Amino acid sequence: MIISLDLNLSSNSIGDYGTKYLGEEISKFVTLTSLNLNLRSNNINDNGAKYLGEEISKCIALTSLHLEKEENRIGENGAKYLGEGISKCVTLTSLNLNLRGNRIGGNGAKYLGEEISKCSSITSLNLNLMGNSIGKNGVKSLGEGIA
Repeated sequence: MIISLDLNLSSNSIGDYGTKYLGEEISKFVTLTSLNLNLRSNNINDNGAKYLGEEISKCIALTSLHLEKEENRIGENGAKYLGEGISKCVTLTSLNLNLRGNRIGGNGAKYLGEEISKCSSITSLNLNLMGNSIGKNGVKSLGEGIA
């Protein structure tokens, strides 16, 4: 029975469908409490973020999530989908989300903030959104969401 999973698949070009297949398998770990997943530089778009968000939401015992999805092609919709999935992890107390170097923009930052705010059990939050052209309005919306 695996309760903690640390998986580094960076720079493997798994794309959206590889992310989907991976998420489907991870969601089978019903006792998983800690997930550290590195998907850096894997040509993941909005659909891949959606698939992963949907599958992570099925990990009902998850208390700690560390997700590295930097340097992919995730846009504002992908940020929204990923946030929606994370927001369903009601037992989550620690979230470390690295989306550096994607295409999230101001609206994507807003969506992330809104969805993360639904995680009322989070006591530790680390967001890296560097290089996403968020702008001042996106920063404002993000701040309002997570405050």
